[in-house]
Amino acid sequence: MFVSKYCYNSNIIKQERVLVLIDGSNFFFKLKDLGLHKLLKFDFSKFAKYLTKSNKIVNSFYYIGRVRQDGTKKADRMVADQQKLFSRLKKHNYKYVLGYLLKSDGVYHEKGVDVQIAIDIVVATYEDICDRIILVSSDTDLLPAIKKAQQKGKIVEYVGFSHMPSVAMVSRCKESRLITKDEVESFIEKR
Repeated sequence: MFVSKYCYNSNIIKQERVLVLIDGSNFFFKLKDLGLHKLLKFDFSKFAKYLTKSNKIVNSFYYIGRVRQDGTKKADRMVADQQKLFSRLKKHNYKYVLGYLLKSDGVYHEKGVDVQIAIDIVVATYEDICDRIILVSSDTDLLPAIKKAQQKGKIVEYVGFSHMPSVAMVSRCKESRLITKDEVESFIEKR
């Protein structure tokens, strides 16, 4: 009996191309609820690797509203902190995508971010940039883009937080993962 010295395993799992999209405001406030909103100590690289497992990360995006100067000390502090966050994201190979913050009656509201995330989901789908989109956002405004991506054969994986999951996102995304406080703590640098 002849046995080839080359074995071919037909069960080899193809490495997926993965796009990581984080809704920054949504992410920050979920972490804040847990008392873990230390973004300047968050290891975004480790988090992306954890989410994507052994798959290939084609890109990682963090969406956030740009803080503007308005002459107040609070705005000065917020701008300085945001610049530090941008540096940290760059260090961890994330690209940041900016919306804007609208101040109304002394309260800031983020604008343009959800639309940009939805556009990026659709573009990634139609330009075949990835096989899987990992979406860290509980914003149900993204559901039409998610539906279209999934109709076109992309896997959209919702990553939410176990203390405040989005039932709609869990039910409409092909895959879901709810991370716990302990998991989040593992991505915060201790020093």
